[in-house]
Amino acid sequence: MRTHWDTDAQANAFTRGLFDGLPEKYDLLAEVLSFGQNRRWRHAMVDAALRLSPDAHRVLDVATGTAGVALAWTRRTPADVVGVDLTEEMLRVGQARVASHHAEGQIRLVAGRAEQLPFPDASFDALTFTYLLRYVTDPAATLRELARVVRPGGAIASLEFAVPSKPIWHTAWRGYTRAVLPAAGFATGGREWAQVGRFLGPSISEHYRRHPVEETVAQWREAGIEDVGVRTMSLGGGVVMWGRKRRDAADAQDTLESAGAASAADALAAAPEPNGA
Repeated sequence: MRTHWDTDAQANAFTRGLFDGLPEKYDLLAEVLSFGQNRRWRHAMVDAALRLSPDAHRVLDVATGTAGVALAWTRRTPADVVGVDLTEEMLRVGQARVASHHAEGQIRLVAGRAEQLPFPDASFDALTFTYLLRYVTDPAATLRELARVVRPGGAIASLEFAVPSKPIWHTAWRGYTRAVLPAAGFATGGREWAQVGRFLGPSISEHYRRHPVEETVAQWREAGIEDVGVRTMSLGGGVVMWGRKRRDAADAQDTLESAGAASAADALAAAPEPNGA
């Protein structure tokens, strides 16, 4: 199974195909197959963003999936949250989850690509993204696009899987991702989750072979994000990163121009919604 692609179109098509059959069991199986760490990692990411932007009023969650992180934001803050995801099937389940939590007044879900977000510059006070960079062809360009829609001084935080560095944990991780995950995925979620299980380990290894953490930190800084922090979690199986959009004269001017050109509310009203949501 391929773990990287030559074009955005190829990457987007693969991602839709991989996730279309997962939404109904996504949240349960994500917790089971991560030994319950997925929820803990998400909370750590939101905590990191809140430390930098405690008064955020407008938040964008990219690769929101079934809205798990968006809902975590609403449990912690009164902010208005927009969740963006490529896969409409995931968004449909996410919309149902938002309704079941009576969070329709705080969360809006829209279909969109992280590589080309449907929002003007400096539209949001904070941004989070989860398990995203392995599914794009140019992580550096995607990070620049994510930073574009955040106001100067606003928080950006991410969660990604990682590869443990210590030999004993790396060996255990490799055995788990190559052998246990595909079998456990099939047993608990059927063919679709077995496919995810086969993809996940090689995908993570290949991503960090191509883009080590040090390179990713450099890409964050090149995208105009400063004070970048990194926290490895769960013996190295996950990594949370955070930073603040740099404040400088160019950013300040862009903020003034974008505020005069279009409001965030206008942009959200024009953003495409998933069919049936």
